[in-house]
Amino acid sequence: MLKCPNCTSKDIGKIGPEQYYCWSCFIELSYKDEMLSLHQVEEDGSLSSLDDLFTDEERKCDGASF
Repeated sequence: MLKCPNCTSKDIGKIGPEQYYCWSCFIELSYKDEMLSLHQVEEDGSLSSLDDLFTDEERKCDGASF
């Protein structure tokens, strides 16, 4: 089961193909090439990357978690 790398919550919802949303800390997660990309949703609806706050190891995902 997928856990949020930011808050470790399992309260993750699917919002699109390979796109997920953490309902606990309100960040969007995208899965591509065995890596998660994390984004904060801004007030205007745009996304700001949070990838620089996490190591590659923290963002790595094998796909079986989904």
